[in-house]
Amino acid sequence: MRHLEVLQGLSRWWRRGDPVPAESREVLQRRWSELPDSARTPSQVLGRQAVGCEGTHGVFPRCNLTCTPCYHSADANKVRVDALHTLTEVRAQMAFLRSARGPRAHAQLIGGEVSLLDPQTHAATLEVMREHGREPMSFTHGDFDEEYLLSMALDAAGRPRFGRLSFAAHFDSLMRGRRGLPRPRSEAEVQEYRERFSAMFDRLRRVHGVRSYLAHNMTVTPANIDEVAEVVRECLSRTSFSMYSFQPAAYVGDARRWREDLSAVTPDQVWAEVEKGVGVRLPHDAISFGDPRCNRTTFGWMVGGRFVPLLVDDDPRDLRARDAYLSHLGGMQLGGIASALVAVRLARALLENLSQLAVAAGWLRRAVRRSGGVVALVKGGVRPMTFVMHVFMDADVVAPAWELMQRGEVSTDPAVRAAQERLGACAYAMAHPELGRTVPACVQHSVLDPAANARLRRLLPLAVVSRTP
Repeated sequence: MRHLEVLQGLSRWWRRGDPVPAESREVLQRRWSELPDSARTPSQVLGRQAVGCEGTHGVFPRCNLTCTPCYHSADANKVRVDALHTLTEVRAQMAFLRSARGPRAHAQLIGGEVSLLDPQTHAATLEVMREHGREPMSFTHGDFDEEYLLSMALDAAGRPRFGRLSFAAHFDSLMRGRRGLPRPRSEAEVQEYRERFSAMFDRLRRVHGVRSYLAHNMTVTPANIDEVAEVVRECLSRTSFSMYSFQPAAYVGDARRWREDLSAVTPDQVWAEVEKGVGVRLPHDAISFGDPRCNRTTFGWMVGGRFVPLLVDDDPRDLRARDAYLSHLGGMQLGGIASALVAVRLARALLENLSQLAVAAGWLRRAVRRSGGVVALVKGGVRPMTFVMHVFMDADVVAPAWELMQRGEVSTDPAVRAAQERLGACAYAMAHPELGRTVPACVQHSVLDPAANARLRRLLPLAVVSRTP
């Protein structure tokens, strides 16, 4: 009888260890079916590996810096940050995302400046997001003290609340009002603040054992494009950021802060400057998140100060390895589950795909060779690294594209039709439980935010002191 119970227990674990659970397969298939034909390419991971990223909206619109340009609507800074409102809205949005987009996703705690939340509310909000299967990333300008970080990361007894925190910090010379640097004249002046921010999280890990994933965001305009390469070089050697994200500026948000001809900077120019800073070509055609006109992504790792790409987009063998993974294991998620279940999923993934071992082994040999060999990997260490570029669209093209999409119409204007394709393949969604749907981030910022923030300004006027939950 005891042996039978053990076998039944193992059988249950084996069934639970399906590399891609049925619910995940269902939401991925639905996401794939929603994509426009232009996005259904061999490199596409939406609907095959992930449903896409998610973000909050309307939960704390205000920011205490002024940037040129700024994607917030004119009323955003007239809305107070309110703890109860934030928690209530985040809970509703995350519950909807869990029901509509499946058990696991990366979600960004974003809106205005996250550190305007008191530390306890910030921590509580992250816990809410995790309760709904989301891996949260807090978006910040990074202008907060170490005391704030410790109050958020540790409980009253000084014990870690979280095993790992994710933050995306925006640093560039277009930002105004940073303490100690209210009006930077160059990216070089901002570098000290990037390093201070990174060092806080290094100490958090060293002293308290809380790991972190840090992303560096940077808006690029004609004013700072010539400094992008140096920012990348300095940060790679002096900070702990694991992702670098660049956004060519678009005409979105507060028109009072559009000071330059933003169209003078092209995505190709920005990517070329990033490559110059990294020192190697960044192959971005092997993997697509949504429409390539919106996103470019290169995954890889640093070995002894040198970047090594995960996939080389002009090597047919790497592309075959990508295709094999997406066909057989696309959608496998290992985060947020028990270690024992991770082991079972990996075991099943291996045993059920023995025919693909030669393809996997070939990719591994090439990856080791690109890294300089086993000795280089051992001596230099491996540091995961990602480079991303997000190209937002101008509001004046998003608005008509979205209006037509709501009527089921395809525009005859090439620019508007292109915007419709990009919105249909958007990799970044925001939840609207009251509408029973998600919307692309460009629609949120270009179409919905102005009216939403005007309503929030009446609901949460600045005169009232924030409530603690």
